[in-house]
Amino acid sequence: MRLEVITDPKAMAEACSVARMSGLTIGFVPTMGYLHEGHLSLLRAARADCDTVVLSIFVNPIQFGPHEDYNRYPRDAERDLNLAKTVGVNLVFMPTVEDMYPQGYSTFVDVQGLTEKFEGAFRPGHFRGVATVVLKLFNIVQPHRAYFGQKDYQQLLVVRRMVQDLNLPIEIVPMPTVRESDGLAMSSRNTYLSAEERRAALAIPRALNACREALERGERIASEVRRAGLAVIESEPMLSLDYLAVAHPETLEEPDVVGSSAVVLIAARCGSTRLIDNILWEEAGGT
Repeated sequence: MRLEVITDPKAMAEACSVARMSGLTIGFVPTMGYLHEGHLSLLRAARADCDTVVLSIFVNPIQFGPHEDYNRYPRDAERDLNLAKTVGVNLVFMPTVEDMYPQGYSTFVDVQGLTEKFEGAFRPGHFRGVATVVLKLFNIVQPHRAYFGQKDYQQLLVVRRMVQDLNLPIEIVPMPTVRESDGLAMSSRNTYLSAEERRAALAIPRALNACREALERGERIASEVRRAGLAVIESEPMLSLDYLAVAHPETLEEPDVVGSSAVVLIAARCGSTRLIDNILWEEAGGT
């Protein structure tokens, strides 16, 4: 199966238009590159579901804050393309920043209601950048289905709301978080961690598991569920917590008493590296 790399947005749109007019279904996985098994799981799902698989690789500057890691974000195009071939990608879109945001660019997407807390509070403007680039990519690729990992849970909800509100004819397919053998959620930013920081970061999935165990024991007071996770984080001196929240899985509202389902979200800093993770919980026998 031949893999074609396209950098020009107009050429990419034309290639996808040809596929659509040929009656082919298009599955799309937008990424910032430096692919890992989490990304590959999305691409494999797209390959299983769709006739044409499109991968985008673009480190989007407008979703990074002024003191974040845009310049040092890991990049390795040759490695990414080799991995893309192994999972049957047909088209890879690799635009430049100038292609996506030409001089005079002034249009942005603001999804309200889901973006003001958690990541939105700690990274002002982040979701504005995410929603803008995702909409631009959707308009270029025109996919039938787009695949997003649940590790970036709030991002998944934001993209899904944007698609719903703007009547985009795209199915958003959520995919489970892929973890290392020791439980750490896979992330391109894991490469920043030293060996000692990597060990300390394991307190993040342990904290989430502590929250899950509390819920499974029957604890429904959200502050008590949260307390179980905080005890784990506080036992690891190398971690600095941004937030640990127990929220409704659709609205991200934080109830005093947990209902039949919840998402537990966490963001913490380990050295200079900021990591996010989450778990979804549903009461046994729930729908």
